[in-house]
Amino acid sequence: MSLIDIKNLGKIYGIDDEDDVETEALKNISFSIEKGEFVTIMGPSGSGKSTLMHIVGLLDKPTSGQYLLNNVDITTLSDKELARMRSAEIGFVFQAFNLLARTSVLENTKLPLLYSKKKFDHDRQAKKVLKSVGLSHRLDHLTNQISGGEKQRVAIARALINKPSIILADEPTGNLDTKSGDQVMGLLKDLNREGHTVVVVTHEQEVAEFAKRIIFVRDGELVSDKIVKNRRTKLLNK
Repeated sequence: MSLIDIKNLGKIYGIDDEDDVETEALKNISFSIEKGEFVTIMGPSGSGKSTLMHIVGLLDKPTSGQYLLNNVDITTLSDKELARMRSAEIGFVFQAFNLLARTSVLENTKLPLLYSKKKFDHDRQAKKVLKSVGLSHRLDHLTNQISGGEKQRVAIARALINKPSIILADEPTGNLDTKSGDQVMGLLKDLNREGHTVVVVTHEQEVAEFAKRIIFVRDGELVSDKIVKNRRTKLLNK
């Protein structure tokens, strides 16, 4: 059974507003992702990859087709059910980090637990995931006192805190220098080797090639779905 199973997915914006021009963002997209895979969704600006990411991340629903996550059809869920499932199943890593600047690394990492029904020691779990990303020495630092690469590692720790089914990273190296980008992509590879399912959304080929598989989207359509034969270990100079 696939962790993610997408069949004939379509998304049209403006369909419910008579004054808007309808825009077909996704057209008949189909693919599956197995538990434990490392996949990148790649495409240029305007390709539909961000729309696809929002649907995969349960931030939006398709107009047509089907999306099964852990064998649950997300199109049948209410907004409340969707939010609950998103909190439990998806760990997000964003390009802009989305951290609270005047809050400690430890407290930022624990934020998703405010909305979680999972029962475990919050401090202990946060310290555990921060150790896994190499930040045990930064627990009490404010996030405006650490480097960009460290901020992204805090974001990854925060994504792991709820023990989600999927780590979904949107342009995770976009605001980083080459060395920090290498460290972040290496960390995502390590997490994948430990059994985490990782999905990275990017427009950069060199980032995409860290994954085991690249799904390429252009003009709202799935153009190719290929296995990466020679996986990258380092980024080129930006």
